[in-house]
Amino acid sequence: MRKKNIIVVGLQWGDEGKGKIVDLLAKDADIVARYQGGNNAGHTVVSGDLSLVFRLVPSGILNEEKICILGNGVVIDPVVLFQELEDLKAIGINIKGRFFISYKSHIIMPYHKRLDIARERLRGAGMIGTTGRGIGPAYEDKVARLGIRAVDLINRDLLYKKIVLSLKEKNHLFKNVLGEDVFNPDDLIEEYLNYGGKIQEFLIDSSIFINERLDKGFNVMLEGAQGTFLDVDHGTYPYVTSSNTVGGSALSGIGLGPTKIDEVIGITKAYTTRVGEGYFPTELKGEEGRVIRDKGEEFGSVTGRPRRCGWFDVNLIKEAGRLNGATGMAVTKLDVLSGLGKINICTGYMLNGSVINHLPFSSADYDKAIPVYEEMEGWSGDISSIKSFKDLPVNSQKYILRIEDLTGLRINMLSVGKERMQTINLKNIF
Repeated sequence: MRKKNIIVVGLQWGDEGKGKIVDLLAKDADIVARYQGGNNAGHTVVSGDLSLVFRLVPSGILNEEKICILGNGVVIDPVVLFQELEDLKAIGINIKGRFFISYKSHIIMPYHKRLDIARERLRGAGMIGTTGRGIGPAYEDKVARLGIRAVDLINRDLLYKKIVLSLKEKNHLFKNVLGEDVFNPDDLIEEYLNYGGKIQEFLIDSSIFINERLDKGFNVMLEGAQGTFLDVDHGTYPYVTSSNTVGGSALSGIGLGPTKIDEVIGITKAYTTRVGEGYFPTELKGEEGRVIRDKGEEFGSVTGRPRRCGWFDVNLIKEAGRLNGATGMAVTKLDVLSGLGKINICTGYMLNGSVINHLPFSSADYDKAIPVYEEMEGWSGDISSIKSFKDLPVNSQKYILRIEDLTGLRINMLSVGKERMQTINLKNIF
C-alpha cells in the first residue's frame, strides 16, 4: 500500500504547536518540506532536557535519515540559516545529504530588515505587529520581480546587478521618506557571495527532487509557518503575514501537483492564541488570560513576545477546515486547561443583531463581533502522563468530543504536554 503524502497546517494564527506534531509525524515520512514563510516564526520541539527552536530548518531534521527541504515559497535569511545549521551540528545532528534548499527560494537581505522596521515605526498606532525580520519586504521584491534567489548568490555579476537595481528605489525611500541610512552595494556583495559559497551544496530543484522520489515510493510531509488566519488572502487582513499560509499554497511553494496529496492535517490549540495586533474576539484580557498564558508558556519562540490568549473559537476552526480542505486535526496543549472551573467554547459571533458563523467580511466589523459562548465544566489534575483518551478526566473527554462535533473535523492526535511522547494518538494519519 502506498504511503500517504500529507500537509500539516496551522488552523489559527500560528503558534499551534506544529513543530511537535511535525516532529512526531516525521517518523512516518521520508521527506519533510517547508513551503512558505521565513524566520519570523519558530517551531519548538522539546525532548528531555533539550528544547530546540527551528526558525527555518524543518523540525523533522531531528529524525535520522529523513530528508528535509526548504521550498521555493520560503524566504531565507542566510544569517539565521547558517546559525541554525551550526546549532544542529553542535548537538550532533548530521545534515549531510539530507538537507536541501530550492534554488528558486528568495533571500532576505539587510535592506529588507531595515525597511521592515522603519515602515512599522512610521505606521505608529496603525502598526501591523511585524517581527521586523524583513519577510514582508522580501516577498514584495519577489512579486515586484526585484528579488534575489538562492541561486543568484553564486553568480557575482548577477548578484551585484540585482542588489544595485533593488537599492535604487529603497535608498530613495531610506533617505527621503524614512530618514534611514542608505546602503552601498559594495558593502553587501562579498558577504552574500560568501553565503552563496556555503549554500551551493544544498541547492536543488525541489519539484524535480520530490516528484522523482515520489515515483520511487517515497512519501512527503509538507509543513508551513504561521497559521491559516495570517494568510495574506484568507486571513484577518491587514493583520496578516506576507505569504499564503493555507494548505493549497503548499503545492506551489514546493512544486507539487494537487493530485499528489492524500491528507491535510490541521493543528489547533485547545484554546486560542495570537501574537501581535488584529482581530481576536475570544481574547481574555483579565486574570483567566494571564493564567493560560503563564501555564502555557505563551511567549513567542522567536520574538519572546507575550501571546494574547482566549477561548477556543469554532468559527475559526470551521473556516480554517474549509480553506485548507482539512481531513483531520491535532489538538495541542489540552493540559494547559486543567484546573479551570469553567471553560467556554465560542460557537458564533453576534454582529449587528444576528449570529454569524464565519469571520466578519470587513475589518470595519472586527471590533463589533461579540462571541457567543457555550459553557462547559472544567477538570483538574495533571494529565501530561496519560496515554489513552479513555483515561483522561471525563470533562476533558467531553470537551474534546464537543470540539470534534462542533467543528466537524475528526481529531487524530491530542497533545497533553510539551514532551514529544506526551501525546495521545486517536486515529492513524499515515
